Amino acid sequence: MNPGRTLGALPSPLWGGVGGGGGSLLPRLAKQQLPPSPTLPHKGGGSTPRLPLGFSMNRRAFIMLIGGAAAWPLGTRAQQPAMPVIGFLNSETPSGYAPFVAGFRQGLAEAGFFEGHNVTIEYRWAEGRNDRLPALAADLVRRQVAVIGAAGNLSALAAKAATTIPIVFSTAADPVAEGLVASLARPGGNITGVVNLGVELGQKQVEMLHQIVPKATVIAALVDPTQSFAEVATRDALAAGRALGLRIHIVHASSARDIDAAFARLPQVGADGLVICPSPFSFSRRGQIAALALRQGVPTIFYTREFPAAGGLMSYGVNIADGYRQVGVYAGRILKGERPGDLPVQQSTKFELVINLNTAKVTASTCRSTCNSSPTR
Repeated sequence: MNPGRTLGALPSPLWGGVGGGGGSLLPRLAKQQLPPSPTLPHKGGGSTPRLPLGFSMNRRAFIMLIGGAAAWPLGTRAQQPAMPVIGFLNSETPSGYAPFVAGFRQGLAEAGFFEGHNVTIEYRWAEGRNDRLPALAADLVRRQVAVIGAAGNLSALAAKAATTIPIVFSTAADPVAEGLVASLARPGGNITGVVNLGVELGQKQVEMLHQIVPKATVIAALVDPTQSFAEVATRDALAAGRALGLRIHIVHASSARDIDAAFARLPQVGADGLVICPSPFSFSRRGQIAALALRQGVPTIFYTREFPAAGGLMSYGVNIADGYRQVGVYAGRILKGERPGDLPVQQSTKFELVINLNTAKVTASTCRSTCNSSPTR
């Protein structure tokens, strides 16, 4: 190869131009006739032959060439579409809601979206402090997420108040009565979701618990007073008690300490059974509640299967994890271009009764011992 050969004879992927404008760097360099390689001194005197480089390049041309080559892949990467981001807003903790998050991811996968592959999920947890939800919702808005999955009624209300970004909720309350949607069939606006029918099942749960303890005269109901539907849950429990000739004693709990205090009151009021009303808080504390009910031998009915799995006696309700799967499916459909206001609110229609047989044996034994020794039962 001739040492004085110009760059114009070299093939290069950069020949068509860099960055989409201004013409190619290499043709401009090709017009420059570069000097031959310098001769190097030799210890024995004279000089060494020129290095067989094929061509030589001055410092300025070399820097320009390398700089142009480095810029080319960056320009290509900049043209790749950004990965969509989904927000997930919850009033509790990651550990407490792990089964539901798994259901949400499953729904996204069914819609063709896989976390870390073609979608990113930004999680925001209020850690049991409902007053943090508005700020967390606003943070997701600043993050410019494409859609928000709101877990629970309070999360959904906070998200709706913060943004017009599409929202998909999961709630145990009536979303029309709560002001989340205009109607179930045509929710309108930027929001839709899934209703788990947890609150509406309160009367049925009282009835089923009474069948377990037919001689009961007092049933307690544990209600989270921070929930917007707490009044509805209380009213339904009292109505169920009147229909069965039972006295319903309402106990409130919105913290771990409240739960301990509520169980301490049960013997004082002569409660023969306990109904746990739906709330994100009670779900996150299911282990504590199940353990206390078992220790005191109080027959307790819950609203979802995760409680018996944690050691509780029994549950009657919908599969809430499957409801979160439906939230994930809806979030995926919205990412594909559908409008949330056109997606009807889904209602869970499959109910299940789950009983922990080991807990049933222990509860029956404890209850017989306690009932025979207590004058109030």
